[in-house]
Amino acid sequence: MSWSRRAILASALALAACGFSPVYGPGGVGGKLFGQIRTADPSTPDEFIFAGRIAERLGPDQSARFALAYKLRIAVVSQAITKDEVTTRYSLNGTADFVLSDAASGAQITRGQVSSFTSYSTTGTTIATMAAEQDAHDRLARMLADQVVTRLLAIDPASLQ
Repeated sequence: MSWSRRAILASALALAACGFSPVYGPGGVGGKLFGQIRTADPSTPDEFIFAGRIAERLGPDQSARFALAYKLRIAVVSQAITKDEVTTRYSLNGTADFVLSDAASGAQITRGQVSSFTSYSTTGTTIATMAAEQDAHDRLARMLADQVVTRLLAIDPASLQ
């Protein structure tokens, strides 16, 4: 056995001994959450992309035991301004506040906030700029959803009993 395989095996055994378990393994959070989360109904295009990405990552809410409430905030900031005062690049700064709760009792399981940013250029045609802006919004909403999923997968499995 090579040293790298031994190191990987030793690392895996050390993590298992410390109480860590695979997220998607038996009894892991991934299995307990998959198909079990109902996101709040989206009311904006950004929220639609966000909720869709949550469902893509954690499965459709077949028998939702948990409710995920969220609030997205996205701000547009000028980034590159020419000497003629024309903005050629914008940044989208976004945050998502979220609360996971038991759907039956309403008891809060976890809450948090994630943030990210993306940008787009305005140097093309009007149609190209509009497409770039929409793509930036879509990317940001997906990034925020991915971060929320990561946070949800990191919660203590015992809190989902």
